[in-house]
Amino acid sequence: RNRQQRQTRDGDYQRGSRQRQQRRVSEIDPDADDEDYAPPRSSRQQSNKNAESSSRRNKKPDGIYMGEKLVAPDDFNGPTHNRKCTDVFFSLLILSMWIALSFLGYYSITNGNVAILLNPMDFDGNICGLDHNGVDMRNYSYLYTINYWHTGICLSECPSLTVDNTTEDNNTSGGTINTTNALNTTTVLSDVHTLITYGGIHQIEGAILEPDFIEIPSFYLNTSNPDALRCDDGNYDMCFTDGDVTQSWSSEGINKGKGFAYYVGESRPILKYCTITASASLSIEEQVKDNATLTFVDTGITLWKNIYSDIYTARLYVFGVGFGVGILISFIYIIILRLPCLLNIVVWGSVLASIALIALGGVYALQTAEVWENEDPQHWSDTQILLTRYFAYALMGCSAIAFVIMICLRREIQLAIGCVKETGKAVSRMPMIMAVPIMQGLAFVVFTLAFCIYGLHLASLGEIRVNSFTIPPVFGDSIEIPYRTYHFDDFTTYAAWAMLFCFFWTANFIIAAGDMIVALAIAKWYFTRDKRKMTPAVASSIGNVLFYHLGTVAFGSLVLAIVQFMRAILARIQNRAKKVGGKCGSQVATVLLCCCQCCLWCFEKCIQFINKNAYIQTAIFGKPFCAAARDAFYLILRNMGRIGAVSFVSGFVLVIGKLFISVSTTTVAYYLMVEYIADELHSLAAPTVLVFLIAYFLADMFLDVFEIGLSAILQCFVADEEMFDGADCYAEGSLQNWIDKYQE
Repeated sequence: RNRQQRQTRDGDYQRGSRQRQQRRVSEIDPDADDEDYAPPRSSRQQSNKNAESSSRRNKKPDGIYMGEKLVAPDDFNGPTHNRKCTDVFFSLLILSMWIALSFLGYYSITNGNVAILLNPMDFDGNICGLDHNGVDMRNYSYLYTINYWHTGICLSECPSLTVDNTTEDNNTSGGTINTTNALNTTTVLSDVHTLITYGGIHQIEGAILEPDFIEIPSFYLNTSNPDALRCDDGNYDMCFTDGDVTQSWSSEGINKGKGFAYYVGESRPILKYCTITASASLSIEEQVKDNATLTFVDTGITLWKNIYSDIYTARLYVFGVGFGVGILISFIYIIILRLPCLLNIVVWGSVLASIALIALGGVYALQTAEVWENEDPQHWSDTQILLTRYFAYALMGCSAIAFVIMICLRREIQLAIGCVKETGKAVSRMPMIMAVPIMQGLAFVVFTLAFCIYGLHLASLGEIRVNSFTIPPVFGDSIEIPYRTYHFDDFTTYAAWAMLFCFFWTANFIIAAGDMIVALAIAKWYFTRDKRKMTPAVASSIGNVLFYHLGTVAFGSLVLAIVQFMRAILARIQNRAKKVGGKCGSQVATVLLCCCQCCLWCFEKCIQFINKNAYIQTAIFGKPFCAAARDAFYLILRNMGRIGAVSFVSGFVLVIGKLFISVSTTTVAYYLMVEYIADELHSLAAPTVLVFLIAYFLADMFLDVFEIGLSAILQCFVADEEMFDGADCYAEGSLQNWIDKYQE
């Protein structure tokens, strides 16, 4: 009974103290809001709270050093105002790297010719559209690809198969008719009786195109050129055995896409490469395939060529919807996250909507596959229809798994919403903080533009070398198929690796600078009693980081860049090991390299975590990188339970937001592409995946403000508890309640 009476008196005292404090605030400002003012807690209330937190922190394994408890400076009033420049050496080091990169770029621009890379190269090393090495191809800017190595001959334009119906003896039996117009001409998809070879045009009986349907450079018609191979060598036809089209695919000349000749199909220019359309490719396959023996081979080169073609064809939908709709949904989502009254609805709505969109995407893909299968004539191959159906089943399975996970984590999601609410309060008080990711994006675009210009000119310093592929003989001697490739000397190779390291360092530097700016602004918000009277924290945070802590940002980003560079070198070694193949030793080496790559990936994630928290410590106390990383590590170690748990579930809520933005944007783009350009694509997979990646990148960039803000608030909270044990804490009651509730 006595204990109950004491608890009642304590509760009455705390409520009365709170009311007296609020009355004092009201006398100062009648319009004051409870959530804008964090009064000091009573010593009794604070002692109870800190006694509980101290007991939790003291429960640690014996023998493990947890670091020294944080002690607040005598004049502590939020993040330090007496800052000094930190890690100056590394700011000078990254500046030196940028100067060296500029000199390398100047050398590359002066000595290279980027037009060599931007224009395609034919089988003989001539550059389409340029006067190069004494061969004038300025009037022939387009490359018609003939074989596996993505090489061919230069043409003045890409073939457009239009047949004049008024010509005598003209027929379209050798191709698939596409359209017939009022000018009495017919557009066909392909002519499998007409081939484009290294040595010009080759036709047999049944061809529907005129021999001069396209202009061929005289260079290829020169019979003295041994590399300009032709189908008719005077003894037999190396492309059409016995004049049979169905046997041509396996002939010496075509050689399943690895020869010196290929069929003529309707094509369109994509970055000066004549790419056969999806409908024309299907038409060719249907005409040359022998159902008993032949399978149309799809090589890796052809796959990437089709992917590139689809992305180029759908570029307006990919980049227009990906960036436009992605940015719009990201902004709307962030605005809603700033409204505490809507946060529960938004988060749970995002979870359910993401699951529903994935399920609906599966249903839509399944219906699309059924429509394609029932078309007459069928425009999509059986393989594409089967893959679409498997994709639909995968989506529906993922939605079911996601629904089960949501049910299991419903309590954790609800608790994480409370922590996100606190971050939303800070963002609401400092709306200019949303300009930080925009500035980061602009800085990254400027650097990437310069990097690409330097890199293209550096790559143009490569040497063109002759390679060949041997075709086994059928009737006569074996045939050497020539093609050209680029090779680089040691200087160019080492310079390319140096540029890659510069890219890693600079990209991480831009991200880290934005993270420290956000962390400093959030820390200023947290350690302010009366948040209604805050000075512009974002502008001052930008100034503090730029003037005092760029060295620390450069130091942390350098450590991360070194790990990423090691992973890039290891990936290069992995690629070399895969090319060896077939031997037991190489297989063991491949497994070991994969294990090393996995370990480096884990190490990279650890470095990212340490860096982020070190930046927060620097933002609060103005310490250099090493000291900040050490203090942050021990602070988190002493409070690992609360920080780890709350960070995990809160991060999960943000991941849901990223997925919602990405899935919503991708759904819009997929629907538009199916409705308007599906027939022009080999597959919808590549454009759809690219839209998803663009939308996810944008969502990650904008929600990164909430992610680093949440980490900063949690670290400020535990530092607040340690520094003001038994004294006046800055934490608001709602934040304390949410974190303690999860701890329970």
